[in-house]
Amino acid sequence: MASFVGTTIPFVRPLELRSGHGNDTRSDANLSTDEGRRLDMPKLKRMEEKQRKEETNRKIASRKAISIILRREATKAVIEKKMGNARKLLPRSILEALHERITALRWASALKVFELLREQLWYQPNSGLYIKLIVILGKCKQPEKAHTLFQAMMDEGCDVGTEAYTALMSAYSRTGLFDKAFSILELMKMMAGCEPDVHTYSILIKSCARAYDFVKVKSLLSDMEAQGIRPNTVTYNTLLDAYGKAKKFLEMESLLLQMLRQPGCEPDVWTMNSTLRAFGGSGQIEMMEKCYEKFQKSGIEPSIKTFNILLDSYAKTQNYEKMSAVMKFMEHHHFSWTLVTYNIVIDAFGRAGDLKQMEFLFRLMRSERIKPDCVTLCSLVRAYGNAGQAEKIAAVLRYVNNSDVMLDTVFFNCLIDAYGMMGCFSEMKSVIEMMKRRGCEPDKVTYRTMIKAYSIGGMNSHAKELQSSLASL
Repeated sequence: MASFVGTTIPFVRPLELRSGHGNDTRSDANLSTDEGRRLDMPKLKRMEEKQRKEETNRKIASRKAISIILRREATKAVIEKKMGNARKLLPRSILEALHERITALRWASALKVFELLREQLWYQPNSGLYIKLIVILGKCKQPEKAHTLFQAMMDEGCDVGTEAYTALMSAYSRTGLFDKAFSILELMKMMAGCEPDVHTYSILIKSCARAYDFVKVKSLLSDMEAQGIRPNTVTYNTLLDAYGKAKKFLEMESLLLQMLRQPGCEPDVWTMNSTLRAFGGSGQIEMMEKCYEKFQKSGIEPSIKTFNILLDSYAKTQNYEKMSAVMKFMEHHHFSWTLVTYNIVIDAFGRAGDLKQMEFLFRLMRSERIKPDCVTLCSLVRAYGNAGQAEKIAAVLRYVNNSDVMLDTVFFNCLIDAYGMMGCFSEMKSVIEMMKRRGCEPDKVTYRTMIKAYSIGGMNSHAKELQSSLASL
């Protein structure tokens, strides 16, 4: 694979990157029976269409049945009259509903479906399902509910081994409850068949590293060595990412050398991405490019995340020529843009003041059915604020009102900052009410941004009023 570093290429429109999508074309050749007679193609198509509709309708009916049961548990008799007995749902229907909620991290809804599952006549306790639910509860910072589910798992006589204890330990460590997480680790060491493995240690190391508690990280690595457990590629990648975010570059280099000396522990694309993110994020572009070329020469193929890291690094240093080179490379190798890719490039054009190109990309991502998120909208608002185009910000808000984008405090703070820069103080003040309607609470950044805007605008009395609100937070 050729390197793109150092080349200068004009901007590539993302529309051209879609050439990698193949069309699902069908042959026009006539089908025939064994006797050589041709089938009636229109009739065959009608039959296929009918089968597809029946399958779709069956799935919709099953989902509606589950949805109704979940929403109307208090009127179960009415539901049973309409839908049949709630204890006789099809296994496939209810398992699909559970899987959808687990994938979407909708933990509350997933638990309701799971309770419905346990009521079924055909239900048999399954440790795999319990572990999946405990994992998503950990990801959603619900450690006590994870513990309750773990107890239910034991009460139902499921096989509780290393994987189950690791999932529970992860639920506590992700929430920062390290005392409980470490007590589970010690408990696992004493239980036959539940001994911690490299996956257990890697998860706990990751949680400690995220909290920048490198003392605990070193202790866990020593414990692994004492237990005769060797770190694997995942362990090293976790540490590399943590050291990079903490800007501990010497430790990163030492760890990379240690990784290369470890038998059966080869660097992979995650290793490359963590290294590139560390150097690129800190503005060390030349070092990032050298690392990219070394990883490339060692046979590690880049992923879409790799290109997003490179694009983001070049965007932050305003190196638009190299951004174009990366996009050209992506086009040539048929890498499709993701939401992250669009967000990076839209923000880059917005900061550069190229609103026309920014708007083109925003329209394009929507036509590609890639749903904009808060990051996308913040980039648009920031760019329009810098350009003094209040009417364009109003258009963004109209889009928000007609969509189901989940807004957060960061977006509203960005909106307040944009209005403040333009001196639109009445609009800026109205954002607070907008936040309350959306269930977002103003934070310190909100009030500091407004105070700064009022102070610059010479509205000192308004600034002093907000000082008291800031002091109360």
